[in-house]
Amino acid sequence: MNVSVCRIEFRLPENHSLKGKRHVVKSVIARLQNRYKVSVAEVDNQNLWQLVTLGVACVSNHRQHADETLANVVKFIVQNYPDLELLSSDIETFP
Repeated sequence: MNVSVCRIEFRLPENHSLKGKRHVVKSVIARLQNRYKVSVAEVDNQNLWQLVTLGVACVSNHRQHADETLANVVKFIVQNYPDLELLSSDIETFP
């Protein structure tokens, strides 16, 4: 069993409130969970209205599958949310 974890940080340059941030974050989380069947949570910067840090986890029998899934998650966010500015994404895998 392999567990891959991805920390994704992005900025909401056009956002001006926590309410607007919540709307975007909930949308991203729901779409990722429905499309990729991964666990997603906002893990940092909850009180900053222009910064979002998501933690995404995937469990698989094959390390390559878990890593590819998380790489696809990052690509999905970049392609489907052009208003979000990706700051960083780091993937770690634990055997």
